[in-house]
Amino acid sequence: MTHSNINKVNVNLYEGIFTENAPLGQKSWFKCGGTADLLFAPDDIDDLAVFLKEYPPEEPLLVLGGMANCIIRDGGIRGCVITLGKPFAEIEVQGTRIMAGAGALNGSVAAAAVKAGIGGLEFLSGIPGTVGGALRMNAGAYGTEIKDILIAAMVLGRNGSFASLDLDDMGFRYRYCGAPKEITFVGAIFEGKAEETSVVRARLKEIKSTRQSTQPISEKTGGSTFANPSAAELEAIGLPEGTRAWQMVEKVGGRDLQIGGARMSDKHLNFMINTGDAIAADLENLGDELIKRVHDQFGLYLHWEIRRIGEA
Repeated sequence: MTHSNINKVNVNLYEGIFTENAPLGQKSWFKCGGTADLLFAPDDIDDLAVFLKEYPPEEPLLVLGGMANCIIRDGGIRGCVITLGKPFAEIEVQGTRIMAGAGALNGSVAAAAVKAGIGGLEFLSGIPGTVGGALRMNAGAYGTEIKDILIAAMVLGRNGSFASLDLDDMGFRYRYCGAPKEITFVGAIFEGKAEETSVVRARLKEIKSTRQSTQPISEKTGGSTFANPSAAELEAIGLPEGTRAWQMVEKVGGRDLQIGGARMSDKHLNFMINTGDAIAADLENLGDELIKRVHDQFGLYLHWEIRRIGEA
């Protein structure tokens, strides 16, 4: 398939919607970047399973969620991108468990948990994007990660086959998932604990208030730019355990650093913002410059938490 040649896909096999040259960059949280050759929004899990089975295995294929923690590079994305929309956003409560589609917003899952008097999932309200993306990176906030609440993840293989992965199958580490890259997450089962609704709601309200006061959520931004350094990395360079990525950014002059239309937020130095006219390259160059400065000054590599996708 070359540059969205939709004729290579038998669209009559599917109920979902195909879009050529889809402006993904403008739909991302950063509101900049290129297009996808072909975008497919499946109608349901069966529609997606057929597509995965029929789509040529040698062709590029990528699944994207809410695009909250990614930069779509200016050259765009070759092949086909799958987006899981409303048909994959259902949320169901059973006791202290929540079944959520991969397209469900993390914040919506948190809200459903609060309404049902289920504690332990409030942290999801502090994670932008969808369940699928949170699974793929073991997303976390305020001291809790996906691995702490996950019972099972439902997936489709590259051949369209269905499987359920338990916690051990996911190979979770800090901001990392070891599940095969070729699988597509379609849902998850999370478990919390029964609590008074008022207590859970109060914690959710506190998280939302903290996020609003400390993060540039009204700007064109994404999630955290860099993962926090590990204790071992910090020990190796003589910095205190618990030193955060934003502190490293500040140590190397990141507070006033701007490249093109991209700069680090004054509100939180681990968040990049598009000041209005940034291209994707500005954002990536800004991050790379900070990585270089931290390494040159401290011998520590900051690791991107934001995914950079597509061609420059």
